[in-house]
Amino acid sequence: MLKTIYLLFNEGYYSISQDQTLRKELCLEAMRLCHMLVEHQETNKPQVNALFALMCFHASRFEARMGKNGEMILYEDQDTSLWNTDLISRGSYFLNCAASGDKLSKYHLEAGIAYWNTQKTDTAEKWESVLQLYNQLLQIEYSPVAALNRTYALAKANGKDQAIAEAEQLKLENYPFYFSLLGELYTGIDDALAKQNFQKALAVAKTHADKQALQKKIDKL
Repeated sequence: MLKTIYLLFNEGYYSISQDQTLRKELCLEAMRLCHMLVEHQETNKPQVNALFALMCFHASRFEARMGKNGEMILYEDQDTSLWNTDLISRGSYFLNCAASGDKLSKYHLEAGIAYWNTQKTDTAEKWESVLQLYNQLLQIEYSPVAALNRTYALAKANGKDQAIAEAEQLKLENYPFYFSLLGELYTGIDDALAKQNFQKALAVAKTHADKQALQKKIDKL
């Protein structure tokens, strides 16, 4: 049941159907279903609370994550004033509720990462914490996308050079955000390579809005 709810939320969080990147109705339905499990004693387990916290943290940045044309805005470019502080507080409450028991699930670790991503201060502690959570997550359940997302935290914690080396080893050519992340990592280090990667990202982008956003980055370079 939890996996189904998790996948439903993820489909809404990044969707390519109907030329939409974010489908809030799917995310909100997943949150409704998960909250029903939290409300019943038999199903109110730590991992359920962790999943609900994860979704609250992600949902808190919905308005900042999408631009006026529907394009996805990367984390570093988000307007933090658009983050929903009520949902962040709610996520923190349910993450605390998830702390009971002795089982550490992937939902706990992803919720921890999502929590740090709602903290506006750009500190060494924040990115080192995120990096260590990703390290644990990849040990519990490896996924190439999580490994790619880890490279962003690695860049913030240890510098772009190390992050680029690890990102390029993943070779996720079919994942829409692989080349765009490489473009961001190379920007300021080798702008020609940054432009090449943004052009590759443009070639595999799934939505019109994302293509527009990538073209702007290419034009800027």
